[in-house]
Amino acid sequence: MITRIQGLLTRVQDDAATIVAGAFDYQVLIPEFVRRQLQHQLQNEVSLHTVHYLEGNPAHGRMTPRLVGFLTEIEREFFEMFCSVDGVGVRKALRAMVRPVREVAALIADQDAKGLATLPGIGPAIAERIIAKLRRKMCKFALIAARDEVRSDLVEHDVVQDTFLLLTQLGHSEPEARRILDETLATEKRFKSVDELLHAVYEHSGGAR
Repeated sequence: MITRIQGLLTRVQDDAATIVAGAFDYQVLIPEFVRRQLQHQLQNEVSLHTVHYLEGNPAHGRMTPRLVGFLTEIEREFFEMFCSVDGVGVRKALRAMVRPVREVAALIADQDAKGLATLPGIGPAIAERIIAKLRRKMCKFALIAARDEVRSDLVEHDVVQDTFLLLTQLGHSEPEARRILDETLATEKRFKSVDELLHAVYEHSGGAR
């Protein structure tokens, strides 16, 4: 089982990173909050704590090995617990985790089903299921010190994540929301609020959609 991978980060896509380690190129699946931390590390050496699992239908004999990566062991631990909830699983958890672990954990610990249900792919029923199973196990995760998903001198990480969620709620697809956010943040202007960043997004993209 592969629990950690270290190597040169050569590519970051919407839901995966490519790491060159020795003679091999590894594709590592990543949730949105990890992607934001990695996108400024291209061509640098990185180390990811990984979940190694098999994807596919065993009845058909087609099982593909996959890696899911995180920057810390505690993030990986939270992800495995999140996946264990009935109706979640790896792919749904990957899509849902657009916020840092500490924020998702706080929603669960506070029994905020409404807030949890706003995460992509997590509706009210699954939110209640997550809270019922995990709320008593969230203390250490909710206290994790914040990590910078983007450059802290330009924009607070909460502003980026909140703007991403708002864009998806306004009808943008997740890849489109990522793209226009990344393009706007590349201008290196300072954004102190969701309103400022959202206004800049639409100004930069010419009001796309």
